[in-house]
Amino acid sequence: MKYDFETLVDRSNTGSSKWEQMKKLNPDVEGIVPYSVADMELKNPPEIIEGLKKYLDEIILGYAVPTKGFYNAVSGWMKKRHNWEIKPEWIVNSSGVVSAFYTAVRAYTNPGDGVIINSPVYYPFYMAIEQNGRNVVKNPLINDGNTYVIDYEDLEQKAKDPKNKILLFCSPHNPVGRVWKKEELEKVADICLRNNVLIVSDEIHNDLIMPGYQHTVFAAISEEAANNMIICTAPSKTFNLAGVQASNIIIPNEALREAFQKELASIGFHQLNIFGYKACEIAYTECEEWLEQLIEHIHHNHVELKKYLAEHLPDVKVYDLEGTYLQWMDFNAYGMANDELEKFMHNEAKVFLDEGYIFGEEADGFERMNIACPTKTMMEGLERLVKAVKKLQAVK
Repeated sequence: MKYDFETLVDRSNTGSSKWEQMKKLNPDVEGIVPYSVADMELKNPPEIIEGLKKYLDEIILGYAVPTKGFYNAVSGWMKKRHNWEIKPEWIVNSSGVVSAFYTAVRAYTNPGDGVIINSPVYYPFYMAIEQNGRNVVKNPLINDGNTYVIDYEDLEQKAKDPKNKILLFCSPHNPVGRVWKKEELEKVADICLRNNVLIVSDEIHNDLIMPGYQHTVFAAISEEAANNMIICTAPSKTFNLAGVQASNIIIPNEALREAFQKELASIGFHQLNIFGYKACEIAYTECEEWLEQLIEHIHHNHVELKKYLAEHLPDVKVYDLEGTYLQWMDFNAYGMANDELEKFMHNEAKVFLDEGYIFGEEADGFERMNIACPTKTMMEGLERLVKAVKKLQAVK
């Protein structure tokens, strides 16, 4: 079956968070699509939509718990797509991966403890740490001009400090788009094990891997590593289900799992929305072909974007996209401060991206673009960007 990745759905006035955010940033925009927050401007898999309709005809909307079919779907997906065998009892449900960060920080650290991050990184990492009274400890990634790598020597130094209890890790990395190699993960795991640092690995983008790359589940590298790790997964990015709010936090270590569940119980969380379980089950059992075609579409968009900007805006550094659907770009060649670049994007180009500085000061002058949209929609934004930059350069 050939799926539709070229029909744009108008999400204005539907309560879409990123569309409403765009209107707040520039109330005058009309007919413009934002490329910011990480949900897709693409239709959901039809199997999920039809499956939920059928499910709604059959059920009562009462309290729900995971079924055997749900557990089999999650376990089967991890085995088939990621070659990692998990047990149903390892799965702890959370309303989101972000809320799982918050839960883990509270469960495994005390106020004043340090949590290590690889900056620049997904901005809720900072929020989960700071809003819980813990300290952000940066282990900045090394940007060699073409890609990003981990600074293992600095990580070792940070991990040796007994105040630093957790490494909050992003794999694949958001926003820089790296898919970490197995040997890279092994080095990180070894450092953390030797220094008694727990790893909380955000793997929400683990299915969105571009051709030529291979995602390795962090906990799959060894049993010892798995016992020092929490793996945060969800069908939300893969199948555009963020609004369903269903995440699967996989914790092999029983003591760690019990501590996590205890912290969840302390805030009154007991189960997911009834549609979350079923949407996840359908996605993992019926939508693999849709995902394969989606990956082809995202890769095509990346190639087209890179080619177009190389021709029209060669001063913009476009990083190779290894995983996620979030394109990372460096605009520092234009010499604009963060606020100046942001205003230019919103008011002149009318291109609404995620500004680099929100991911950390290491990303000043960068932009993150969500390219999970129809190709035509992406190109319209790029054409506005090129036109605005050419106009700016003509004035100067």
